[in-house]
Amino acid sequence: MKQQSRKCWFSKIFKLQKNKKVATLTLSGVIGKDSKLESGININNYQPLIEKAFKTKKISAVAIAINSPGGSPVQSELIYNLIRELSKKHQIPVYSFAQDLSASGGYWLLLSGDEIYAHNSSIIGSIGVIFSSFGFVDLIKKIGVERRIYTEGKNKAILDPFLPEDQNNIDILKEAQKDIFENFKNIVRKHRQNKLTKAEDELFTGAFWAGSTAHKLGLIDGISDLRSKMQEKFGDDVEFIEITAKKSFIKNLISDKANFSSQKITKEILQTIEDRIAFNKFGL
Repeated sequence: MKQQSRKCWFSKIFKLQKNKKVATLTLSGVIGKDSKLESGININNYQPLIEKAFKTKKISAVAIAINSPGGSPVQSELIYNLIRELSKKHQIPVYSFAQDLSASGGYWLLLSGDEIYAHNSSIIGSIGVIFSSFGFVDLIKKIGVERRIYTEGKNKAILDPFLPEDQNNIDILKEAQKDIFENFKNIVRKHRQNKLTKAEDELFTGAFWAGSTAHKLGLIDGISDLRSKMQEKFGDDVEFIEITAKKSFIKNLISDKANFSSQKITKEILQTIEDRIAFNKFGL
């Protein structure tokens, strides 16, 4: 009886040692807020977590869940480059999974996976570049405000919302957008070129699709959630190691105090509205 019990114990230990491990990380929010105290997606906030994921001992893969309407192309590229660099360095495959939304810069992040997946109802795509602003020229005239601006460099006041639009300024913006767009398209080509089922002029328009259609278009590799796909790849006993940020007691205290200031509260309200608008664009 004791021998049988010992065998059972050894069997359990052996099974635990055989279990595959997958480090999981979630990237959620608008891309581009550059403060470590903010909750958005940027290289400052996420580099330590991404590095921690790849340094996790004896993992078979890194799985990244993404929920983002996009944002800064620079931050998108920095995070994408970091993930690809660490994957190559540590020889660890990356699987990326869209949640509600992986659009624009969010899709850029999704492309950091060696294989990319989404839910049937995930929003995927929006491959394009956008700049939006407001014009207050007629408003300041109406309320009797005189705009005074002094610059060195004729284009320094480019797209000032209180000045009339200037075609030269628009041309400068469009040229910059063209370069950024081409870079974005090159990333898509690199990862999806042989898998895309429609011409680029139909896909690189800023349009977006549900996950099921995105799969048919070749923008993603399949329909699946993170847990199911990792169990399919590495077995039902795969161990998920969630990588999250841990705040120190002092940082928590500082954050709590900051939350009581009217300036902080106002900033958080405005940021929440801005983020909500970004997600609402895609019906979420």
